Amino acid sequence: MKKIALMGRSEAGKTTLTQALKGEKIHYHKTQYVNNFDVIIDTPGEYAQTQGLGHALALYTYEADIVGLICSATEPYCLFPPCCTCMANREVIGIVTKINHPNANVERAAAWLRLAGCRKIFYVDSKIHQGVPEILEYLREEGDVMPWETEEKEKQQKTTPTNQ
Repeated sequence: MKKIALMGRSEAGKTTLTQALKGEKIHYHKTQYVNNFDVIIDTPGEYAQTQGLGHALALYTYEADIVGLICSATEPYCLFPPCCTCMANREVIGIVTKINHPNANVERAAAWLRLAGCRKIFYVDSKIHQGVPEILEYLREEGDVMPWETEEKEKQQKTTPTNQ
């Protein structure tokens, strides 16, 4: 799979999305430092919110194939300035999180990401895995086997009679 670096404000849903993408049980966990997994780089929100630490995010993009800018549908303002994606040397996608929250304004968050320069935007509710398969499919490379394909194959093997 392509490796993705997730960036956004604190509490935007980066770590929850990371857990959902990895197929883990969702539980709140504050990211204190950069977590570099096989195909996901989960960054603390403070890196994006603090000018001095923002430079570190640029370095982590070199380790990723794709940068994912995360904007919660509940955010009161956008952290990303207009046209900022042109500064990245990687493809940048937008991810709107918390789309089913009672206070969500999904269109506003998507508009902010488009203004930042994201051409491809995903809409996600990590807690119920809505939108997660679409991101995984987007990150897929030739030869990758997705978890749901393995489950489907196992079901077919159980229901298909074997010749003896």
